Amino acid sequence: MSTFFASTRPGIQVTHGEAIFELPILYFRDDLFALFFTADPERVRACLPSDRLHPVMLTSGKAMVGIAAFNYIDTTIGPYGEVGIVLPVVYGTRPPLFFLPALMEARYPGFGSLVAHLPVTRKVARDAGRGQWGYTKFVADMHFTICPEFMECRMSEEGEHILTIRVARRGLVIRDRKPLVTFSVRNGRLIRTTIPQKGAYRFSLATRGSFLRLGHHPVSESIRDLDLSATPLMSRYYVERSGILPAGEVIEEGVRSLEGYMGKDREGEHTADYLVKGSGHES
Repeated sequence: MSTFFASTRPGIQVTHGEAIFELPILYFRDDLFALFFTADPERVRACLPSDRLHPVMLTSGKAMVGIAAFNYIDTTIGPYGEVGIVLPVVYGTRPPLFFLPALMEARYPGFGSLVAHLPVTRKVARDAGRGQWGYTKFVADMHFTICPEFMECRMSEEGEHILTIRVARRGLVIRDRKPLVTFSVRNGRLIRTTIPQKGAYRFSLATRGSFLRLGHHPVSESIRDLDLSATPLMSRYYVERSGILPAGEVIEEGVRSLEGYMGKDREGEHTADYLVKGSGHES
């Protein structure tokens, strides 16, 4: 085990539903790619469970929404797929306007992402996420396509298309040791989780070849209701990444509920194709 994971074991065993696992959860290897869009600030603000959470705002007057796909290959709870629909926010004081969206992660005090939806492909990941952190997880089906030209995830629920995200593989390489910070709600309490990570990603404001396609599933409609920009503002994908998911901390009591879509009690499908060359077809 590398020095990054030193002192994480032995951990603490916890049980939530069908999930029995050790905290922190360790993520040794995954495929992670994301698109960011501008969105209507009032619609984003209406989703926030606390008045102390403020949308990250650009100088254009727009808020931000991120869609990220995770193909977890090697973790301490096994492989699974996950898609995060997140709202970049700042907790506490209102943040300044950001001219460049890349600056929204410049470790401004209180920065993080509110998790609006977090579908996964396994019940154990759903039960762990909802039970420990209050993450808005439900079980979905995901097919990943990873090739030199792009990274893609097509997500559905029992045949009903939810979304397809594709990220073209281009951009400036940036080393990343900043933790990923999430906000979620469990039993009326706002939870902040600081997730150490290390890796390198490629970032680009040139998003030709990257896209998001939405279906007509309830989760698709909730994303559409945020009034996303027609094209992505920026893209990101990791060329390497590891992470450590610890227990979160309660930072506020008595916040508004954030249950999200519950879905059905079932196991999902999780498949991945690694291709030498992509077809270029927009699935």
